[in-house]
Amino acid sequence: MIEVYPDYIELFSRFRRVDDFLKIDIDVVRDFKNRKTGRFEIDGRGFYIKKHFECGLSAILDEFFHLRKPHIGAAHERAVLDRLHSIGIETMRVAAFGQEDGTLSRQRSFLVTEELTNVTSLEDICKHWPAKTPAAAFKRAVLRKIAEIAHTLHDNGINHRDFYLCHFLLDISDQAGGYSSRPHKLFLIDLHRAQQRPAVPFRWRVKDIGGLYFSAMDIGLTRGDLFRFMNLYTGKPVRQTLRDDSRFWKAVRRRAIRIYKRDFGRLPKICM
Repeated sequence: MIEVYPDYIELFSRFRRVDDFLKIDIDVVRDFKNRKTGRFEIDGRGFYIKKHFECGLSAILDEFFHLRKPHIGAAHERAVLDRLHSIGIETMRVAAFGQEDGTLSRQRSFLVTEELTNVTSLEDICKHWPAKTPAAAFKRAVLRKIAEIAHTLHDNGINHRDFYLCHFLLDISDQAGGYSSRPHKLFLIDLHRAQQRPAVPFRWRVKDIGGLYFSAMDIGLTRGDLFRFMNLYTGKPVRQTLRDDSRFWKAVRRRAIRIYKRDFGRLPKICM
């Protein structure tokens, strides 16, 4: 089964089988177990493809062993991307998707997304903040946008599982003046591990926000910045969320510090 999205039908007209997409020559950017990701061009337009090959029965059993629903192949990420677009979160545009029939362990599939251009990760932008303080309006705009994305994601039953600054890409097409204006678009990427449920369980919300906090611990945030995020994420005044959601915020802090200590072998210089 192959599905090419309307804007790309003519561009991919010569690809008629899953195997045709899996044979596309790519510049590999990630090669992990049964999944290969890379960039390619058609008629001067850039795309990325994730090629999923047979995973074997052991991979599925491992997911069940860890009490997780198996997310094997490209169908899961395609569904998440479509869902994000429907709830107003900017992300990659799906161009084509396909998977073969058959048992899950032997299934091959692919997902093609259009390349995001004129973007830079927040990790690359924010790492310069301690040495060069950003414009206050820009920092507030970035914090607001991240908090809005986190709130919308969790409010719609989706958790990312790799919710770090590096997976937010800022549209810099109109930021030639040094990021002084409000960011128009912030894209959330790397969603192949995301989960969808009627509601996000406590521990998975902690994992997302704890991961985000960990990735922002060295960018020079103030207590005011953290309180602003808490207010925007919960929709509550800071005093109220610190009272009502104290268990959550304490768990977020513990998780962020634990990851930081694991990765850097020391405690962070934190302000909350």
